[in-house]
Amino acid sequence: MKLTPRENTDFRRLLQGWSDTRSALQMQQYIQHGRVTTYEHCLSVARISFWLNRRLHLGANEKSLVRGAFLHDFYLYDWHQRRSAGRWHGFRHPAIALRNASASYSLDEREKNIIVSHMWPLTLTRPPHCREAALVCLADKGCSLHETLFRR
Repeated sequence: MKLTPRENTDFRRLLQGWSDTRSALQMQQYIQHGRVTTYEHCLSVARISFWLNRRLHLGANEKSLVRGAFLHDFYLYDWHQRRSAGRWHGFRHPAIALRNASASYSLDEREKNIIVSHMWPLTLTRPPHCREAALVCLADKGCSLHETLFRR
């Protein structure tokens, strides 16, 4: 899923001031899947969401889509360590990511829904309420599967 040069420029512009903050860069310290850092994973999910929205002409709000996707796993701990994550990481980390993101960034309602609902249907009580959140939920599943199976 390759972006055109123009799309790359648009994508980078949407994340400017968000992906280069000290708190965002902390995600580079943690492994998400295989050897992929949480930062790389979040960038990939944002890029795939952006690409799908453009290619399928879904009309999602690109600013909310990309920023919410980038922050969807902004929980800032090593989930592989039981003492850091506890035993319910899959269920709890969306709320933790939302709390951390809200403390560091000014989020709109779509961005909040993207973050808190990205694990649906595992988190049954937190479904996507907007097309941006549904798109990120889908992109996250595909990206996670690819990272787990092929990027070891």
